[in-house]
This record gives sequence, structure tokens and C-alpha cells, in this order.
Amino acid sequence: MPEQAVPGSSEHAWPLPAPVPSGPRPRSRRSARDWVVDVTCFLLAVASGLVLVGITVSEPDPPAAVLVFADIAVGGAATLALWWRREWPVAVALLLAVIGCFSEMVAPAALIALFTVAVHRRPTVVLAVAAANLAGSAVFALLRPAEDLSFVWVVVFGVLVTAAVVAWGMAIRARRELVVSLRERAVRAESEQLLRVEQARHTERTRIAREMHDVLAHRLSLLSMHAGALEFRPDAPPAEVAAAAGVVRASARQALEDLREVIGVLRESPDEGGQTRPQPGLADVPALVEESREAGLRVRAEYGVADLGAAPSVTGRTAYRVVQEALTNVRKHAPGSVATVAVTGGPGTGLTVDVRNPARTGGVHADALPGAGTGLIGLLERVTLAGGGLAHGWTADGEFRLTATLPWPA
Repeated sequence: MPEQAVPGSSEHAWPLPAPVPSGPRPRSRRSARDWVVDVTCFLLAVASGLVLVGITVSEPDPPAAVLVFADIAVGGAATLALWWRREWPVAVALLLAVIGCFSEMVAPAALIALFTVAVHRRPTVVLAVAAANLAGSAVFALLRPAEDLSFVWVVVFGVLVTAAVVAWGMAIRARRELVVSLRERAVRAESEQLLRVEQARHTERTRIAREMHDVLAHRLSLLSMHAGALEFRPDAPPAEVAAAAGVVRASARQALEDLREVIGVLRESPDEGGQTRPQPGLADVPALVEESREAGLRVRAEYGVADLGAAPSVTGRTAYRVVQEALTNVRKHAPGSVATVAVTGGPGTGLTVDVRNPARTGGVHADALPGAGTGLIGLLERVTLAGGGLAHGWTADGEFRLTATLPWPA
């Protein structure tokens, strides 16, 4: 899992702690830490067992030497089973619990095995192994009763020690699970951050593509119309040819300026506080229509809004883009036709933009201009984000109609 994923920086591995297993632990090579812990546990179990046997031997009525020797031999051999407590903790703990019924030497090793079970197994398994340990200690107390302690006190002491070992092991298990959970949350949060960054990049690319389409498609369609006029009228007077060429050059320059300004606006960070190009609004629609007329497109415009400049910025900008896209599509797909633009509405009633045009009539620019086919899709997304709706299609009268409804709060 990546520890850190910041654009422009390298990634570093972040090792996670191994999750606490609930089943048999797979065999693996012991690390240096495992070797130290295992050897320490073995030496501690042997030393503690010898101390217990020594205390028993020092009593006024010690057991027979043969029993003591057998206890040390069997207990010492059983203590070697701790080496496999990582792979089979339950089996080792139960084996030591059974041997603990007869051997005092194995008691510390049995507690270490019980601790391992408490760390690596479910509570139900831990309680079962703990009960087996208590049963083994009770049997040992019956077979070899202590002179200065009653059977009840021996059992109570065994319960207290077993409960302490189990509680300690389960506390370590809970802490390990908590650490693993926190690490997983951190990794998941970083993964989600990577997804958010990637989504932001995708959104920005989509925004750039939309702005480029809205700005350049309109400008380049005008440029194509002027160039087409030069192509279809090669015998025009030199003055008209020069004028048309000047319009083509001016349109190309304006397209480049629009491209530079759009990219500049999109690259600017909100924190930079730089000057950005004012976005067009509803008040700029008449100028847009007039620009299309100058390019040769026949447009009838009707404005049923008392004050075009009073429209909200989002509503006005969206309405402008709707008219711009509609007129661009008319120049591409229905050259020579007459487009009708109607903008009506007001505060409280909403804003309606309706653009109609008949099918293409041939003539100049009979070859339709190429298009990406995504203009209406992007326009629908823009109108939807503004809280409005968009409808388009052919009417019964044979006209293509594009209608956008946008909110205009009172």
C-alpha cells in the first residue's frame, strides 16, 4: 500500500502489521525478533519450572527422588513444545495442560502456551483452553496436595493466575487489531484521496474540453463561412476578396485569443487572485446574434426580457452558451436557413431560450461542417448543473427546435 501519493512525489512502501489470524497460522521463517522471543520464553519456562520443583523439594516432606527426576525430565521435554506454539498454539496448550496434571515443571510453559492462544485465537477457543488448564491444575492439586494450602485455595490461585494471563493476552490481541484497523483506515483514506485527485483531474479535463468547444466551435464556424464565401466566389471583385480575407484573418486571430484566454482562465488557481476574463451573460446574447448575422447567418431574434443584464450570472452564462451552441449547429448542419432565437422570462417565472431552424436548404456551404457530436451532450450537462432542463428534436413542422428552461429566482 502506498504510504504517500502526492502528485510529483515518489511513493514509499508502508508495511502493514500482519492481521491477527483466526485460524492456523501458516509456517514461515522466523525473524530475528521471533528467535529472541522464542528462546526467552523457553529459558523463562525452564527456569521457572526448576524454581517450582526446587520449592517442592525443599519442603519438610518432599516427594521421592524418582518422582522429582521424572517431573524434571518430562516437564523439560514438554517445554520444548513451545517451539511450535506459533504454528499450533491450541494443540501445544492442550498438550501442556494434560502433562500439567502430573508435572509441576511444565506449569510455566502451560501458562505461556495459554497466553499465545489468548493473543491469536477467538475468545471461545481461549476460554476452552483456559478451562483445560484449570482442570489440569485441579487434578495436580488432588494428586499432589500441598501441606500448607487447602485444595480450594490452590484452585482459587489457579483461577486468578489463569484469568490474569488470559486478560493480558486478549488485551494484546485487541491492541494489535486496533493498530491494524487504524492502519487500514489510513490506507483507505489515502486511496480515497487518490481517487478524489483523479476525479478532480478528470473533471478539469472535461471542463477544459467544454469551454474549448463552446468558445472555439462558434468562432471557427464563422471562420469557415467566410472562407467558404471566398471559395464559391473566386470571381469576386478584388475589394470584396480583400475584405473577406481580412475578416478571415481577424476571425483566426480572435480564435487564437479566445483559446489563450480560456486556457489562461482554466490554469489560474482561485488562490492567485489574478484578473480573469469576464464570463459572458444574458446581456451579451444580442452581440452574439449580431456577430452571427455579420458572418452571413440569417437570424431573427426576439427578446421578451425586460432587463437582460439583471439575469443571475449562472443563468445568464448558461443561456449565452445555449444560444452560442444552437447558432453554431445551425451554421454546421443547416446553412442557408433562417434561425429564430427567442429569449423570454423574468424573475420568479424562469428563463426560456428557444432556438428554431428549418432543415438545410443547400446552396452555399452545402457540405455540412464536421462536428464532434458531443455539443448537445455537454450543453445538457451544463443546463442540468444550472438547475434547468433541455429539450431538442424535430417538430411536426419540419423544424429543429432547441429549448432550454433555466431558473431565475424572484
